[in-house]
Amino acid sequence: MTNNPILTADSVVREYSQGGTSIPVLSGVNLSVGHGEKVAIVGASGSGKTTLLNLLGGLDDPDKGRIAVNDKSWTNLGASERAIWRNQHIGFVYQFHHLLNEFSALENVALPLLIGDCSVNKSRQQATSLLERVGLGHRLNHTPAELSGGERQRVAVARALVNEPSVVLMDEPTGNLDPITAKTMLELLLDLNQSLGIAFVLVTHDDNIAQQMDRTVILEMGQLKLRESLIV
Repeated sequence: MTNNPILTADSVVREYSQGGTSIPVLSGVNLSVGHGEKVAIVGASGSGKTTLLNLLGGLDDPDKGRIAVNDKSWTNLGASERAIWRNQHIGFVYQFHHLLNEFSALENVALPLLIGDCSVNKSRQQATSLLERVGLGHRLNHTPAELSGGERQRVAVARALVNEPSVVLMDEPTGNLDPITAKTMLELLLDLNQSLGIAFVLVTHDDNIAQQMDRTVILEMGQLKLRESLIV
């Protein structure tokens, strides 16, 4: 793991307007994530964790501050440049898989590569290889409706990793799974993090998951603070 950050947030502020009143959500967030690092973000419901993930991934813009991936600021990129940079460097995993129902597992995973102008053959080869790594080599041609909840989430993880991004942003990736499947999914994520060296930033309410990360920060009163210890 290198000391050079691949994802940084500097003095990030985000506010929402409601009834003519400005409501602060993030009030000067600072975060730095190194290569291959695993960071958990915890906090109360409504504290702004999902808002922060969307900002980190360039899906939304802060009102103030700077967010950069590999030292390239989202706000300095036009819409098409931002889409390309996101495709190359950011993966997303959500609580719900958000797979395309009419596509097979293989097609869902290959899609980010195809969007990035990778050839069809190479895209299929890389998608197949990653699906095999997550234990779905025998389910390549099955649609999401033909897969279990745990299998669909593994497809979503493979899709997020197939481009070998710099960092994968995860919003409660095990929150919709039963405890046994969630445990298996966490073990898979930890194994992929170690073998691929891709950084993970993971929002979770589960302290057992947070304890498996390299560090845990808590979003409280609009700011991130290092959480020194976890009570289970």
